[in-house]
Amino acid sequence: MAGPGNAPDGTSDDEPDDKYEILTWSLFGEAIKELAASVAASGYQPDIILAIARGGLIPAGTLGYMLSVKNTFTMNVEYYTGVDERLDVPVILPPYLDLVDLEDQQFLVVDDVADTGHTLEMVQAFCAPKVAEVRSAVLYHKPQSVFRPDYVWRRTDRWILFPWSSEDPVAQPKQGGAAVPEK
Repeated sequence: MAGPGNAPDGTSDDEPDDKYEILTWSLFGEAIKELAASVAASGYQPDIILAIARGGLIPAGTLGYMLSVKNTFTMNVEYYTGVDERLDVPVILPPYLDLVDLEDQQFLVVDDVADTGHTLEMVQAFCAPKVAEVRSAVLYHKPQSVFRPDYVWRRTDRWILFPWSSEDPVAQPKQGGAAVPEK
């Protein structure tokens, strides 16, 4: 993760730089309204919004309110392990999503970005045979993505600094059952 005020290369987030796409909380408000409006304008009315955790949690919850969809699910997928570092393939983490008796439901899968597209592709393939229809929405879509989301707010080839993940966490990750104190 980039540290507070730091982009992945050590520069300040406040310095103008064409390498980074900076999403502020204020801009997120505008972006999510536009994304919700594009879903609504298409006529698609999802029964369930499925957030891909963690990056998709905030966009999915907000879209739930904006599209009047109360039924939201979460699917935990690990792929990124650090700034521009990832596993070979995305891995679904427990608890696993049970899609029993949902064959008549329309899903909207939501994530923050379609970077490689592998996570969205895997989640769509997981859901599609078990539900009536699956569509996807992201804030950002990158040109190298192998997956093309149905709804996109903005396309970019830059590294994106999201307001919910661009600063260091206030607590360290749990290791061996207990939080590791900061040094």
